[in-house]
Amino acid sequence: MSQGKIVKVSGPLVVAEGMRDANMFDVVRVGRMGLIGEIIEMRGDKASIQVYEETSGLGPGDEVTSTGAPLSVELAPGILEMIFDGIQRPLERIKEMTGSNIARGIDVTALDHDRKWEFVPTVEVGAHVVAGDIIGTVQETSVVSHKIMIPFGVEGEIASIEAGEFTIVQPVAQVKKADGSLVPITMLRKWPVRRQRPVDHKMSPDIPMVTGQRVIDTLFPIARGGTAAVPGPFGSGKTVVQHQMAKWSDVDIVVYIGCGERGNEMTDVLREFPELKDPKTGESIMKRTVLIANTSDMPVAAREASIYTGITIAEYFRDMGYAVAIMADSTSRWAEALREMSGRLEEMPGEEGYPAYLTSRLAQFYERAGRVICLGSEKREGSLTAIGAVSPAGGDNSDPVVQATLRIVKVFWGLDSSLAYKRHFPAINWLTSYSLYNDTIGQWLNENINPNWTKLHSETMSILQVESELEEIVKLVGYDSLSPADRLTLEAARSIREDYLQQNAFDGVDTYTSLKKQYGILELVLKFYHESQQALAAGAAVNDIFAMDTREKIARAKYVEEDEFEAYAAATAQELEDEMKALTNKEVSAS
Repeated sequence: MSQGKIVKVSGPLVVAEGMRDANMFDVVRVGRMGLIGEIIEMRGDKASIQVYEETSGLGPGDEVTSTGAPLSVELAPGILEMIFDGIQRPLERIKEMTGSNIARGIDVTALDHDRKWEFVPTVEVGAHVVAGDIIGTVQETSVVSHKIMIPFGVEGEIASIEAGEFTIVQPVAQVKKADGSLVPITMLRKWPVRRQRPVDHKMSPDIPMVTGQRVIDTLFPIARGGTAAVPGPFGSGKTVVQHQMAKWSDVDIVVYIGCGERGNEMTDVLREFPELKDPKTGESIMKRTVLIANTSDMPVAAREASIYTGITIAEYFRDMGYAVAIMADSTSRWAEALREMSGRLEEMPGEEGYPAYLTSRLAQFYERAGRVICLGSEKREGSLTAIGAVSPAGGDNSDPVVQATLRIVKVFWGLDSSLAYKRHFPAINWLTSYSLYNDTIGQWLNENINPNWTKLHSETMSILQVESELEEIVKLVGYDSLSPADRLTLEAARSIREDYLQQNAFDGVDTYTSLKKQYGILELVLKFYHESQQALAAGAAVNDIFAMDTREKIARAKYVEEDEFEAYAAATAQELEDEMKALTNKEVSAS
């Protein structure tokens, strides 16, 4: 254990000398109050330390003691439903101990070491086990079974294992290694947050993560184990998009990180999430959620740690074989913390003052996502999908954080303030957004939902692209100068935008749309377009086509319950055909 003395204090950065025996990323205790810090630079015997708590009162000569261990998280039953700060301190327990504000130097375990859990073994004495093997389960919440795994570096035979109630620090089993030594196995694991948890191997991300949000699933899908960025200016709906994905995505576990967000915004999250009903189980969504709250008034250094804390917890549940989604809101605030610490370290600044290693740090976070085969003798699949919100200053997507993120992630959902002002939500701009998973996921959707899925997707994007070109002409010469065919294209694009892409997060039915219903609605919208083209070619007037009663039924399709939709869609399609025939016959007889 290395001990030194402070020679410099610069905000959250503390420099201590006499730390030659310490290592990079060691956790240290600073000053008389034992503030938590982490070594981020070593120069000779001087260590630069980022302190995760307020440093007022510290001064030269105060002692610094290294713990000899890197910043780690506790992984065991009791994580779910918890609200942690950026370094995994339990906020509710701290509130009980010290009140509304976090007291400096408080020493509290991340998880409750005294609570007992019902452990149910899944292996017997004599079974051969390797790292990653599941030896038992704990029913952590009513919807999630917590799987107890053999820790990394342990292999041998189960010498003893028993069912019953145990705390997370009590041994539940013993493993006899090849040399005859016995290793006690507890439910508690510790893992350094900056180190990626190992897996057997990564798989191709070619299965969609269904979000129930039509503009995402149809136009810009994300794969399980994929990465996505949601950049957008203030008020464009980044947080609502992430809330919708946390609630409706077909994942088992959600880790939500509020990194440097406004306090009142995190308060909304903390109030809303426990009240949200999980559509799959009917229970509170918190039963499968971990919240990490690091508000903008908390010490800036803790923002930097919060991202790593969250992704390590997410990897732990992925290793159990679960599908996990991590929402980071927002990585811009995290990058600002990097910039501040880099400035205090007097490093050479990069673009707009961000450190030169901004891109590599972002990559370290996003590259920990993936669809994997987990370690263990029985191979199981797990996935970790990373979705990061980015808040560029003034909504400028040329911001270094946005550009660095786009070089790493494969899905870009560009939020547009002009769409938000028009009350079009989700305000994802279909002309600037993209998904590099379209081909692989399109193939899966063709095989599992409908063979014509990619055809509908291509035609929808084509109509929206033509609409943007026609709008430029309308601005120059007016709507009346367009041909009937072009006016029909504009009307089809308007129907796609308003009747399909626009989605009400607060409507009980429209808030979520299954893949089959998404295909059905879009098929109705495009069927109107195709039938109208034929009627127009047969001599029908474009204004008569626009005045058809069926158009209202198509617009209402998204508000129809899932179990009633198939019959509704079939009846509407038939009514559309009948109306078009009547309109065409009328024009033929008139001529």
